[in-house]
Amino acid sequence: MQQSNLYIIIFSVALTVVLGGLLSIAAVGLKPMQTKAIELDTKKQILSSVMELTPETDVIGTYNSRTNSIVVNLEGELIENDKDGNPLIAEKISIEKESKKDPEDMLLPVFLYMNEKDASKVDAYIFPLFGNGLWDKIWGYIAVSPDLTTVKGIAMDHKGETPGLGARITDKEVKDRYKTKKLFDANGNLVGIEMKKGERGDPSLFGEHEVDGMSGATLTGNGVNDMILKYIQFYQAYIDKIKAGETVALN
Repeated sequence: MQQSNLYIIIFSVALTVVLGGLLSIAAVGLKPMQTKAIELDTKKQILSSVMELTPETDVIGTYNSRTNSIVVNLEGELIENDKDGNPLIAEKISIEKESKKDPEDMLLPVFLYMNEKDASKVDAYIFPLFGNGLWDKIWGYIAVSPDLTTVKGIAMDHKGETPGLGARITDKEVKDRYKTKKLFDANGNLVGIEMKKGERGDPSLFGEHEVDGMSGATLTGNGVNDMILKYIQFYQAYIDKIKAGETVALN
């Protein structure tokens, strides 16, 4: 039997309201799980820049016992509260959102990987990274030695780089190329680390500020180069303070 237009309209509206309500309930119910998943992923990425993770690794427990965090500004000064007076939590700061601000307005998280036996001793400083690859955004974390000169490890991820090419920035073999490389030259000038064009397969061919490239992924490599240099520049004032022996308090 053919239904009237009024019936169809009423039915459609009712169905929309019911489905919308169910979706809202589901969103509210799933939010705590989503929040925990984001927290776990963030801490996993931070830790993976400085240690090898296995399926058995207690990510949250290890993170909580080995990591401290602070937030600084472009001048390297500790920022404890946001503009509304709320305490800042480094792990909850969106690096992507901060990247859209003017540098002088950015909130810059710093993650300190502490010594397992001496909790007052820093084993590595970990800085977030964010930039552009060939197709979309790339990001990661770089772990630097206590003297803030040598890379101890890097974790990288991407949104849409080409599988088997630019997407290889997530591969352990590519990330391991950055270990022991230097961010600063002998005079203390920031020079970054350059992923070279092409892929030679011989680590001995590259200097302390260079790593082997990825075949067919030059533009992604350029994006990684720019990302590292840009973000270490953001932290330059903080790094200079630490090198000068100044203490930037932990939260």
